[in-house]
Amino acid sequence: MRSKAARAAVIGAAFLLFLTMWTGCKSMSSEELKKSIAIQDMETKWVSKYYQPWPPRLILVPQISFRVKNTGAEPLTYVNFNAVFSFKGEAENFGDAFLSAIRGKPVAPGELSPVITMKSNFGVDGKDLKSIETNPMWKAAEVRLFARSKGSQFILLGIYDVSRLIDFKEPEAPQIKKDEGKK
Repeated sequence: MRSKAARAAVIGAAFLLFLTMWTGCKSMSSEELKKSIAIQDMETKWVSKYYQPWPPRLILVPQISFRVKNTGAEPLTYVNFNAVFSFKGEAENFGDAFLSAIRGKPVAPGELSPVITMKSNFGVDGKDLKSIETNPMWKAAEVRLFARSKGSQFILLGIYDVSRLIDFKEPEAPQIKKDEGKK
């Protein structure tokens, strides 16, 4: 009796393994991955990593957002992205981001992924927006975007300029009305 149950468990496990491999968890070569990904709706900007009103301190980091269109014949599954940020003309990177973005729900051929957002772990430090905007260390930047899937090496998807757009607004100082202090 025990051997029949064990045999059934082994057969069931083998069937599940076969089914999993047959339904789209197969490896994709680097060339296949490159042909299957088109970057859509790409946007870059600088966002706040840290803000402190007193003593004043603001750290802005570059961010890239995009969607992936599957231009291949097979669903995209298990795709990791790496964004490497650097100042233009400099060989050294100043920050990066790694994200396992396409996981549970595959991106079918011809379909678009949800928006993928990646921001650098390092950026530009200053007291406030004005000090960063006038900081000579805040130079033109770029991001190199890579992708990797099961069975492939990292492939370069593109090099994109990072916009100088800043998506951060300093909060206004609280206003004290003249009548409030006399109560």
